Amino acid sequence: MKMHSVLTSVTDRIIERSRPSRGAYLTRMEAALQQGVQRNALSCTNLAHGFAAFPANDKLALRQARLPSVAIISAYNDMLSAHQPFERFPQLIKDAARKAGGVAQFAGGVPAMCDGVTQGQPGMELSLFSRDTIAMGTAVALSHNMFDAAVYLGVCDKIVPGLLIGALHFGHLPAVFIPAGPMTSGMSNSEKARVRQLYAQGKIGRAELLEAESQSYHGAGTCTFYGTANSNQMLMEVMGLHLPGAAFITPGTPLRDALTAAAAARAVKIATHTPEYTPVGRLVDEKSIVNAIIALLATGGSTNHTLHLVAIAKAAGIVIDWNDFAALSAVIPLLTRIYPNGDADVNHFHAAGGTGFVIRELLDAGLLHDDVTTVLGKGLRAHCSEPFLQDDVVVWRPVPLESADRNVVRGAAEPFSADGGLRLLTGNLGRAVIKVSAVKPQYRRVEAPAIVFDSQEDFMRAYKADELNQDFIAVVRFQGPRANGMPELHALTPALANLQDAGFHVALVTDGRMSGASGKVPAAIHVSPEVLAGGPLGRIRTGDLLLLDAENGVLQADVPAEVWDAREQATADLRHNQVGMGRELFGMFRATVSAAEEGATTFDLPPVLSAVEKVTS
Repeated sequence: MKMHSVLTSVTDRIIERSRPSRGAYLTRMEAALQQGVQRNALSCTNLAHGFAAFPANDKLALRQARLPSVAIISAYNDMLSAHQPFERFPQLIKDAARKAGGVAQFAGGVPAMCDGVTQGQPGMELSLFSRDTIAMGTAVALSHNMFDAAVYLGVCDKIVPGLLIGALHFGHLPAVFIPAGPMTSGMSNSEKARVRQLYAQGKIGRAELLEAESQSYHGAGTCTFYGTANSNQMLMEVMGLHLPGAAFITPGTPLRDALTAAAAARAVKIATHTPEYTPVGRLVDEKSIVNAIIALLATGGSTNHTLHLVAIAKAAGIVIDWNDFAALSAVIPLLTRIYPNGDADVNHFHAAGGTGFVIRELLDAGLLHDDVTTVLGKGLRAHCSEPFLQDDVVVWRPVPLESADRNVVRGAAEPFSADGGLRLLTGNLGRAVIKVSAVKPQYRRVEAPAIVFDSQEDFMRAYKADELNQDFIAVVRFQGPRANGMPELHALTPALANLQDAGFHVALVTDGRMSGASGKVPAAIHVSPEVLAGGPLGRIRTGDLLLLDAENGVLQADVPAEVWDAREQATADLRHNQVGMGRELFGMFRATVSAAEEGATTFDLPPVLSAVEKVTS
């Protein structure tokens, strides 16, 4: 199948733009590779410390310096339902690595916070920065230089991006990502949303709300809506960092355990100095990054990845921006309807065809790069398959030719929408992104007076006081990464949805984030530059006429130029965002973080070596 011309042109543009930084990255990656197993670089004292507590047979394998050693990096904790299953995984991995001819060590754990617990709370202001903290924790675990490959155990929002950023800073090591899978289906996501709106209206109490939430989030595994956590899993599959079809197999099942063991065995097979050596720094290249953007668009995935994919790419020396997302979104069809873009959950999606079906449809339509490297080797086509158990061993079969439920997933020839539903907005208010795949067409253009809030708490106070029963655009500012860590504002969704359902034309404009579960109310998010960096949201005053036009990509304040130019930038007392709940420890992140379109990260591109440095390095 001939590649779509837009896919080709965007990819070529990224390759050219990234040439200096990608070259610098690959040079450093190659320099990090040792002759023989990595632990050969260690002194005897170093090595003795590294295997002192190991079982005798594994210690002997490490002493002989022949067999590959696999690092286990885990984000296990038992507060996150998605990560609780990882408690059992290290032993499964160690046993499988031995059988495959290697050894595995638990190299380190990284933090894993749950946005579902911290939504609307002070702790959410640590959430985005936890991604970079996880990357640093990954680096600490791998800094012992004992390992020839690594497996990464993570699922949720900032955790997988953080693990992958950390892995890419050790790009000479092969990497296999191992998910835990979604919880079984509970209360439907649409019913859960209805109950939340009733609570926001004061029609039910906290006891009824808690009962509904407990029926929705009821056991081990990932939340079943298609937010950032499950978008992570889709992207790991299309980037070839998972075994095929691994994303959405529920935990605590024989197939889940078999996939975990198979992933560990694969890590041994592709370790350094093996015939199938596959360093993650080469696996994640410009084409695999473009594939990830396409999969995000084709499935209506989380807007958080307009930050995370930029930061992941940067870790590999690759430069992407929101223009790339917008150009691809215009030609990538929407192939799935998973909540919040539909009624189905990820278990229904998996049963209807799943990740392999989507990958095959996009490949067949010339909308994905097949000529990439994955953990299985060359070519993405091998990932158009789904796993089954045969005599207690995992085997793969081609995905079905037809969707099992066309209300959930469809082929590229009959999509739910001709485009990916992610739009870039520009105008005198800056640059922003908006996800419209769940927004009905009649709500995608809102022209209304602004009501300005400097916190989400101020918005909720006005809502509860019945001050918002009108057409308006809520401007919630001082929510950028410099101001307060860029929390998600998902707690505002039920209130905004109620106002829209009451017949008012409403929208949200913010330099903060919305959850991956953002839905039917138009929201211009990640407005960049943020107010604290001099962004124009600081010039808006309540009553200004604003236009949010998602169809034409416009975000504009209708204010005379002479008035606009004469206005002073708004200020706010942000001291309460800087202390409490550990926020004082993250001041260095707020001070050094990049803009949203640059990934909202504290890490920069690898420096480009000068001609002299290239000769002497």
